[in-house]
Amino acid sequence: MIEAVCVLGAAFMLDLLLGDPRYPLHPVRLMGHGISFGERVLRRAGLDGRFGGIILVLAMETVSVAIYLLLDFLVASIFSLAALFLALILCYSCLALRDLVYHVNRVITALQNDDLAGAREAVGTVVGRDVQYLDKPGVCRAAIETLAENFVDGFFSPVFWYAAGAAMGLFISVSPTKSGICCMIGFKVASTLDSMAGYKTPEFLEFGWAGAKLDDLLNFVPARLSGPILAVGALITGLHPLEGLMTFRRDRLKHDSPNAAHAESFVAGALGIRLGGPTIYADGLKQKPWLAKGKDDPGPSDIQKTVHLIKWSAFITMIIIIPLSLNLR
Repeated sequence: MIEAVCVLGAAFMLDLLLGDPRYPLHPVRLMGHGISFGERVLRRAGLDGRFGGIILVLAMETVSVAIYLLLDFLVASIFSLAALFLALILCYSCLALRDLVYHVNRVITALQNDDLAGAREAVGTVVGRDVQYLDKPGVCRAAIETLAENFVDGFFSPVFWYAAGAAMGLFISVSPTKSGICCMIGFKVASTLDSMAGYKTPEFLEFGWAGAKLDDLLNFVPARLSGPILAVGALITGLHPLEGLMTFRRDRLKHDSPNAAHAESFVAGALGIRLGGPTIYADGLKQKPWLAKGKDDPGPSDIQKTVHLIKWSAFITMIIIIPLSLNLR
């Protein structure tokens, strides 16, 4: 288990220091290519409904994990430490905290310079909504919401599933590092499928159903654990953890997605701001409910507070998971 913990800790530090690595064989990029290829093949075969989407999910999960295990076997047969390096690179590539903070910091800089057009452009790189209509509070809401939601999707959930997989490997007498990486890859496949095909449009409503449901399932526990983790981060950063938890309890199920509003509702309460509300996407206006309704609109300083909250909450996550993992026998 010590090896698995060291891989996770080193991956976290690499992401914190260097950000998401950019190389042609990045696993998430390869997953995206595989999903696009699989979609084309299935649609040409007439399997463009729910059944075709299920086939795509099963194929992507199986192939992605199988490729990792094959590579692990090949590199381990050449040099045993190479398998550990492969696990580290994959774990590091599945975390995406620093890059998120980098893009959001660009939004803060633009707003501080009264450059609304630049702020819209910057926030447009990390959100799916139509940014051309956003006013200053709208840009701030978009930045804060993506920080909160991606704390779960881009950091907490992959770490959770790596730790869960490592623990499972320990109990079934297989390498905790390998089983942790397999579970992390499984989560990233589901997340990538949801981001590429999980839309409620005529084209993807049925075909993307399986990927969206799997993503909901794998984020279900991490989203609910995010509240207590963020509460510790809020306590450290001088925010309002009790108000955050109260809003979390009241508003976390207000969005259509079973998981999306959990971290967002906590952040809204902890900062004393309102999030959500009517949002324009490429396919039209979506009437999202308000989180922390009645509070003030956010400003640039609230984005900065959320950045600090997310960073500290990431550290808290590691401080909790690493000792727990080391105590497993």
